[in-house]
Amino acid sequence: MRDLLDELDTWRPPSARFALARLIDTDGSGPRSAGAAMTVSESGTVVGSVSGGCVESAVVVESLDVLTANVGRVVSFGYSDEDAFAVGLTCGGTVRLFIEPIGVREVEVFEGLRGAVARQCPAALATIVAGPEVGAKLLMLSRASAPASGSEPWPDLEVSGTLGSPELDRVVTRDSSGELAAGTSAVRHYGVNGEAGREDVEVFIESFAPPPRILVLGAVDFTAALVRVARIVGFRAIVCDARPVFATPRRFPDADDVVVDWPHRLIGSLDPPLGPRDAVCVLTHDNKFDVPAIVAALATDVGYLGALGSRSTAEVRRALLIEAGVSVADLDRLHAPIGLDLGGRSPEETAISICAEIIAERTGRTAGPLRDAVGPLHDESSRRATCSDA
Repeated sequence: MRDLLDELDTWRPPSARFALARLIDTDGSGPRSAGAAMTVSESGTVVGSVSGGCVESAVVVESLDVLTANVGRVVSFGYSDEDAFAVGLTCGGTVRLFIEPIGVREVEVFEGLRGAVARQCPAALATIVAGPEVGAKLLMLSRASAPASGSEPWPDLEVSGTLGSPELDRVVTRDSSGELAAGTSAVRHYGVNGEAGREDVEVFIESFAPPPRILVLGAVDFTAALVRVARIVGFRAIVCDARPVFATPRRFPDADDVVVDWPHRLIGSLDPPLGPRDAVCVLTHDNKFDVPAIVAALATDVGYLGALGSRSTAEVRRALLIEAGVSVADLDRLHAPIGLDLGGRSPEETAISICAEIIAERTGRTAGPLRDAVGPLHDESSRRATCSDA
């Protein structure tokens, strides 16, 4: 959806008529997460993707039908044997999409969303996908950079638009605040006035928060590779080292920022503080840098903390951290040696190992070959899109 916002000027009616299709939910294995989007013009021009190619042709047909009817609707594609080969889906499961015609009202809402995304302003967009007022939207922008902690809802949401009822608007704003804080997009159900336990109204809440941060502490050989891979995964990458001769933008052109300072001081100065979506990777394996940085990171709600080094280096570091007052429980948050055991040695292989462990930590999965796993490939937590996916 973020990419499609750049095409917003081409959506403007009456010069062009477009339908917007958004993936709102999956059941079982699915190639994309909630929030994946594509537009289809009246002439059949397609921008974006909702399934990586699996159902796009079928979505084009549905989108053209929506443009003719000029009313949005939810469509589902199942993976039964008969349907699977018809639309190219053979993985197992079901995908649900909301397809809507884009008119002047919708363009105005998306214009506000595009501006918020460009400013890295946290935003959530709620859309009625079934029930009364289908297509009605509520846009919520936050003046706060982040919630006080990862368990709290996002504060100070400025609301525009309506879903048709003040009470429904209030309840959806509250729930959108929670989705935004968690960095997820999801479908929720309500009564027409926001009552819980009812299914009269189905609302798709899509979160657009600034990308999570990865602090790469130490301007060493592995840093450049980790920055490159982390940015592909969706992180905003910050390199920090107290040695100005090493911490230079020229050495790390892919980094979003290169900071010359002691890493623990950078961690303490961040606004907002590190949260559950963020990661810290300590790569210097020099204890005068590592120990203060790890102590500072453990004082935050950072979601992933790892440190480079051999097993003997990790044991020495662990003893120094205990001497510094770190509890055994807090030490369990530290991944050291850092990364998954992939057997790689190069900086690029190590970077992939680290990012793979970050993903596994975030999803709560035990990393291993999918061939040896049981159950669905994507569980409920992985189906709820993170903001960096949306």
